[in-house]
Amino acid sequence: MLRWTRPWRLPFRGLGPCCLSSSRVPVAPSSSGRSGAEPRSVLLSYKLLDGEATRPALVFLHGLFGSKTNFNSIAKALAQQTGRRVLTVDARNHGDSPHSPDMSYEAMSQDLQDLLPQLGLMPCVLIGHSMGGKTAMLLALQRPEMVERLIAVDISPVETTPSSNFPSYMAAMRAVDIPDEMPRSSARKLADEQLSTVIQDMAERQFLLTNLVEVDGRFVWRVNLEALAQHMDKILAFPPRQESYPGPTLFLLGGNSQYVRPSHHTEIRRLFPRAQMQTVPHAGHWIHADCPQDFVAAIQGFLA
Repeated sequence: MLRWTRPWRLPFRGLGPCCLSSSRVPVAPSSSGRSGAEPRSVLLSYKLLDGEATRPALVFLHGLFGSKTNFNSIAKALAQQTGRRVLTVDARNHGDSPHSPDMSYEAMSQDLQDLLPQLGLMPCVLIGHSMGGKTAMLLALQRPEMVERLIAVDISPVETTPSSNFPSYMAAMRAVDIPDEMPRSSARKLADEQLSTVIQDMAERQFLLTNLVEVDGRFVWRVNLEALAQHMDKILAFPPRQESYPGPTLFLLGGNSQYVRPSHHTEIRRLFPRAQMQTVPHAGHWIHADCPQDFVAAIQGFLA
């Protein structure tokens, strides 16, 4: 069976000026047993495209099983079109960021509360998709002074009822068995065949396979499947909050997605009284992948 890997880094072949965090960071200890204590942050991997320092930067947060590379083309386009700095970040237990047993939204928010001031990106325009959208919403509620405006992409501040069976997906990923020293193309094909017995949608399999990486001749999952499986209930939920975020907020929805429902609108208005909603008609949950031009246009329109 495939193992999941400790954090490591692929050679970076980016576009434009960027900064990257330390390539290897020790696994963070759990904060789950520290009652009332602030979650322990980890040093996130990121890519920063340069731009005007006088305007709020755009900060992108990916969803479950994703990584900062999900926004590569979007980030480049917005950096060129707006002249702003654009930051893409790997969440803990994803991409090139460290593994940690704590996968709470409080911990993911704390990671950003530590990173953004270090990079001089306060306040920022925070843009989060799905799981990243929940992290963005929580950060805006906890630290509104850090967020100039907020975009939640196809997600709401309530418990999520996903269209995909994530626990079965993770079980299928953990069951994948690839011989050592197999060529990468053959390994991906074999993994795809093994995943297809559980995950029929080819696009979803290809998305998950972006997490299959080779380390010392062995293929491993770079996402921390153990932590994700143990905390899936937390990831699907949203921490209860009383305070509201006073800044401008856009909920950008996929027209073919059921993640944000009319029954969520009351809670959205309570927590984000300046919220507006916009739908991209032919997009599913992954709006930035399905309709990238419409996604960029919606962001630019909200910034205007």
